[in-house]
Amino acid sequence: MSLSSGLYTGVSGLTSTGNTMQIIGNNISNANTIGYKSSDYCFEDLLSQSISTQSGSNQVGRGAAISTVALDFTQGSFENTGSATDLAIGGDGFFKVVDPDSGSIFYTRAGNFEFDKEGNLVTSDGYIVQGWSLDENGEPQGSLTDIKLASFTSPPSESDIVTIITNLDSDTTSNSADLSAAWDGTASPQISSTAYEYQTTLSVYDSLGSQHDITVTFDKSTTGSSTWEYIVTCGPSEDNRTGFAGTTYQGLLARGTLEFSESSGSIIDMTMSSVDPTTGTWTAETVDVNGYFEFDANFLGGTTSNMGVELDFGTRYDGTVWDNSSLSTTQYAKASTTTYQNADGYGSGDLEDIDVDSDGVITGIYSNGENIPLYQLALADFLNPQGLYSVGGNLFRETRDSGTAITNVPGTGGLGSISPNSYEQSNVDIATEFVNMITIQRAYQANSKIITTLDAMLSETIDMKR
Repeated sequence: MSLSSGLYTGVSGLTSTGNTMQIIGNNISNANTIGYKSSDYCFEDLLSQSISTQSGSNQVGRGAAISTVALDFTQGSFENTGSATDLAIGGDGFFKVVDPDSGSIFYTRAGNFEFDKEGNLVTSDGYIVQGWSLDENGEPQGSLTDIKLASFTSPPSESDIVTIITNLDSDTTSNSADLSAAWDGTASPQISSTAYEYQTTLSVYDSLGSQHDITVTFDKSTTGSSTWEYIVTCGPSEDNRTGFAGTTYQGLLARGTLEFSESSGSIIDMTMSSVDPTTGTWTAETVDVNGYFEFDANFLGGTTSNMGVELDFGTRYDGTVWDNSSLSTTQYAKASTTTYQNADGYGSGDLEDIDVDSDGVITGIYSNGENIPLYQLALADFLNPQGLYSVGGNLFRETRDSGTAITNVPGTGGLGSISPNSYEQSNVDIATEFVNMITIQRAYQANSKIITTLDAMLSETIDMKR
């Protein structure tokens, strides 16, 4: 083995340690890069050369080289932010993003997203985040798509059930022989305050999102101490049911009775009837498939604008008996009062904010108080993440070595969960990198000494000729 071979051995050491210093420098320069994953390195010896010795043929190494540069995918710490679109992955997985120009698919751990002027949720370089569109029940629809806020207005929803939970004073007496007869839609007021025991009002919405008041009025019946009459009414001017205009029945949507148990004070029977405005006769209603009575209303006019609204007093007919829920209308010996009331439906609203939960569900928060699920983020993972190809900009590309992306919703299939209002910091450990830098620097110096020493030895050899 010649002295010149030793020079090349020293050069291999300088080359490998020099490249390693580049890896360390890149880690340090990305210590503050969001979602950055540091690189680790490993050395290997080069092919050995055989030389003759007293004991026969032996091998002498020819230097060193970098065998692998591997990404360290350990979790970085989270930095809390005030932005709902800053997202971090707690665990395994990558966000899936698409280049809007080429359609190329990339993957990233950097979740510092924002909405662009077209409503797309994008990375800082404009790549569009992917997810599933959700229906009104929060169920995914179709395949993966761009996460894009296409509409900033929540459409209205028509009311189809009202819930009214009251206590009706068992010690009171009847104020009217027939409560429904005390209503006169042509008068003002339509019913005298002395004609009933208790009254409660709540709002419902029509199909266009307009708000209307529905009033339920109660009075103890003359037929028994545990039976009450009730009527369901609206403002006569808002009652656009065919044939009711200008009649005494305008605004009178339904009437019925409630019968309570004398021992427990809970509902044991209920009826409801609707009136024919021409003849003034009443028709008994039957419960619907949900076990509730339903009254009709029409606030918009026309034959296609009728609303069927279920009336829930906290009880429903199960086919045999009236089954009271834990919160239901009662008859106790205390002042009549409303315990709870609610109507579904809502008017239109403007998008005010978004919220992202740990499952990656993006929910729109609207000015009408509604929270509507819009999208669910997609996460992807690989059998061999080390095989991913880094393209810069915190992006990775799928390769044959990485395997095909396995895509699913966060928190399933081994994928991590989403931490909103935060992003993942770089996992570079500065202290470790500085220690590595010192070690590699010394290794570089040692390899340089090999070359200078061999240079001196060659000089001695050349001087032998003098």
